[in-house]
Amino acid sequence: MQEDELVAKAKQGNTAAFHQLVENYRPVVERFAYQLGNRQDDIDDITQEVFIRVYRFLDQFTKAKFSTWLYKITLNVTRDAARKRASALRKVFKLQHEQHEEYPAAEAIIIKNENDRALHICLQKLDEKYKVPIILFFFHEKKYEEIAEIQSLTLSTVKTRILRGKAKLKKLLEDFERKEGETHG
Repeated sequence: MQEDELVAKAKQGNTAAFHQLVENYRPVVERFAYQLGNRQDDIDDITQEVFIRVYRFLDQFTKAKFSTWLYKITLNVTRDAARKRASALRKVFKLQHEQHEEYPAAEAIIIKNENDRALHICLQKLDEKYKVPIILFFFHEKKYEEIAEIQSLTLSTVKTRILRGKAKLKKLLEDFERKEGETHG
């Protein structure tokens, strides 16, 4: 069954069609959520919240492409989760100035080699305005127009952010490799 048919049937209350949409798109949502900087421990909760929102608001879905809408929801859920985490941290701790990256053993499964690890670490250091378009373009193969729709930006803004983001990412990777070389050399 095609995406359009599944969405139409799910909108009519067909639970099997909705479950098929979830199965088809769960890996995409999980990967995007992780690439946005969510911890591996939080991915299941975020994915669940994304599909809860899809279910709740499916009757309002009228856009041309379901996956674009899904990316937008994932981005919003991630932002909401980050705000909740930040709020909870402020209540428990004073804000720390230094952010430390840790990669527990479970995350080692996703980050298969050092290059992937370096890229992931450097991506997380980018401002969200650069990180999101780069992830969507290079890792999810979205066109500029789709990214503009997902982020509610103009086409020229998306192109500029990808261009600037690539330059910033390249610099971060060069700095990372230099630092790694110094500690291992």
